[in-house]
Amino acid sequence: MIYEHEIPSQSRLYFGKSAKLKRNIEAIASDILYEEHYEEIATPVFSYHQHDSIKEQELIRFSDAYNHIISLRADSTLDIVRIITTRLGKSSDQKKWFYIQPVYKYPSLEVNQIGAEEIENSDLSLSINDSAKVLNALKLKPLLQISNINIPRLIAKELNLSLDLFKNANLEEILNLNIPWLSQLAYLQKISQIDALIDEVPELLKAELLKIKLLCEAINYPDIVIAPLYYAKMQYYDNLFFRYIQNNETLGMGGNYNHRDLNATGFALYTDKLIEEMSH
Repeated sequence: MIYEHEIPSQSRLYFGKSAKLKRNIEAIASDILYEEHYEEIATPVFSYHQHDSIKEQELIRFSDAYNHIISLRADSTLDIVRIITTRLGKSSDQKKWFYIQPVYKYPSLEVNQIGAEEIENSDLSLSINDSAKVLNALKLKPLLQISNINIPRLIAKELNLSLDLFKNANLEEILNLNIPWLSQLAYLQKISQIDALIDEVPELLKAELLKIKLLCEAINYPDIVIAPLYYAKMQYYDNLFFRYIQNNETLGMGGNYNHRDLNATGFALYTDKLIEEMSH
């Protein structure tokens, strides 16, 4: 029996102070992103293309009037890039866009997000600096974790390992391989440790480790940790990526990606998690 006061599991309800806090967070983020020369975009709740970026089992799907499969928006990033590059076309030269909107995943997960995308850009430090300005304005100082998705991919291919080993963060099994340089990578956390390790790893990993070092040197953030073996669950990240962590919760994530031969960077801050942290 479903009572009248019940709402679906993992859906969101804000009222009173929490609703005001949500609105304030979004207003602060909006003002900062406009100052950084982003323009706002609000994409449709419905999409034909979400399977390009989200696993199909996570999508809430149904048919349109012509029996075409559509889904609720489960990710904003690729829809925004697709709309800007194909639908708006030459009608806009704007490359920097932000959004404030929820996404929905099966069975009833609702996630409010504040995100930004910069098309034809591969400098991830810009996304980190812009997202950090929002967090700083909210008086939040989470840990910033920097990773490179190419590193676990290359290791898996080189050693003939399953990527699931990295996707599932199975550290014990990685260490049981008894490969000294791999064990050192597993424990690598500080930027200063990269120089000592870079000559120990296989040649194919050196440039990828150097990318992490150069990115860390290009940003101004007080609390950084590197995690070279961490594997992002986002299907479209293809290079450097980052996430903000506080109290074992991910407050936001961003990274490099490529869509139709266009390099882009972006980030998303998870509004619901921000509200939780600011309500403590």
